[in-house]
Amino acid sequence: MKRAVWLPNWIGDAVMATPALRILREADPDGELVGIYRPPIDAVFGGSQLLTGLIADESGSKASWNERVRFVQKLRREGIDQIVLLTNSLRTAAVARMAGIPQRVGYRRDGRTWLLTDSLPPLSRTEPNPVMDEYNRLASRVTGHQFADFERNRLELQTLREDELLWEDFAARNSLDPGHYVCFNSGGAFGAAKHWPIERYADLALKIVNEQELPVVMLCGPAERELARQFTELANHPQIHSLAEESLSIGLSKVMVKYAGWMVTTDSGPRHFAHAFDVPVLSLYGPTHIAWSDTRFAKSISCQLELDCGPCQQRECPLKHHRCMQDLSVRLVYGAFLNLQQKVWNLPEVDTRAA
Repeated sequence: MKRAVWLPNWIGDAVMATPALRILREADPDGELVGIYRPPIDAVFGGSQLLTGLIADESGSKASWNERVRFVQKLRREGIDQIVLLTNSLRTAAVARMAGIPQRVGYRRDGRTWLLTDSLPPLSRTEPNPVMDEYNRLASRVTGHQFADFERNRLELQTLREDELLWEDFAARNSLDPGHYVCFNSGGAFGAAKHWPIERYADLALKIVNEQELPVVMLCGPAERELARQFTELANHPQIHSLAEESLSIGLSKVMVKYAGWMVTTDSGPRHFAHAFDVPVLSLYGPTHIAWSDTRFAKSISCQLELDCGPCQQRECPLKHHRCMQDLSVRLVYGAFLNLQQKVWNLPEVDTRAA
């Protein structure tokens, strides 16, 4: 069988889709499993054997009518037998139908049920539930194949040799050893409401370097270069680094996390790299509900303040005070980091108030 999967549009969601892709792959190991993606999601799957091919989505909102028609024709020529829509849009379901794909599987959302041959009712959006579970439900429905809980919760990624070489070069220049540094990730495509002040990251990095003698590396994408530069300038320590002056890519971020000993991150896509590479991770939550992106990773701790106004799920603070992240102190976050270490090492938790 030639099966296609319309992949999620966000990095974190794409990583959380890997258990579902594993279910589909194991159910038909001799068949084809093609991913339809919006860049840069293809880079998330660099080195992966989960997909047998990738097709760039050329039917998005910026595409002309002629480009959309050509894309539909391209999909038709692919001879796809079945498509699993991990996206929830009307557009992707319509394109799949126009492309003549015989079996179209997805959730009943956005008025698109009539475009699907097999549709599932989505779980309630009034009660937060993990996105990963939604993807797994679709994959299990399609295959009739039930994985053990561990397999259904295991994220998986691989890296490319070219990115491994970039890591080796960066590590040599900055005296980093595998498993003996902390990755920071301050960014997030969701919006400014997820951001923790860069000054706090610098103070936290100094605390980790001085008290634990662990180097720190700040990840960044092209939009966060200046923040990463500010971070290293504020910290001003030879063991505190960033990727701001490197040739940035998702592949480089993946390999930096892969060889880290620990990760401290906002609730953004790269935090799921830690789970995929079995790296202990502390996630800082502000406006978003933890349950939506929970992957039940045993080596993780979440840090979130209890406020009357949250979690609000807004991209910018509607009350203009941003207390969910502004009131998250370095002392509290460092205490949570210590508790992550205690959890991984099976030791009693520390009192974060005294950290």
